[in-house]
Amino acid sequence: MPRLISIAIVSVLVVFIGAAAAQTQSVPYKAGKALVDKDCIECHAQRFDGNPDQMYLRADRRVRTPAQLLAQVQTCNTNLGKGYFPEEEEHIAMYLNLEFYKFTP
Repeated sequence: MPRLISIAIVSVLVVFIGAAAAQTQSVPYKAGKALVDKDCIECHAQRFDGNPDQMYLRADRRVRTPAQLLAQVQTCNTNLGKGYFPEEEEHIAMYLNLEFYKFTP
């Protein structure tokens, strides 16, 4: 019985890892990454001593849910006047979640 449980756990992990890997190859993920690279990195690096990733990794981060992540992307879009469409905001949030936040759907 323990062996069956171990096999089941490994199977679930393989499926989960495979799904995450597939998402990182998706068009929304790549579009989100491109927008972050183009429009977010420089500002975040200035705010965090040259380390833009620290924005997402800091212990006192404000974003704690997927909804808050999307709201923060929308706030940045509005405040900086980037003019992203809603789907582009979603692509950015997807990329940031997969790379940094790791929220489950």
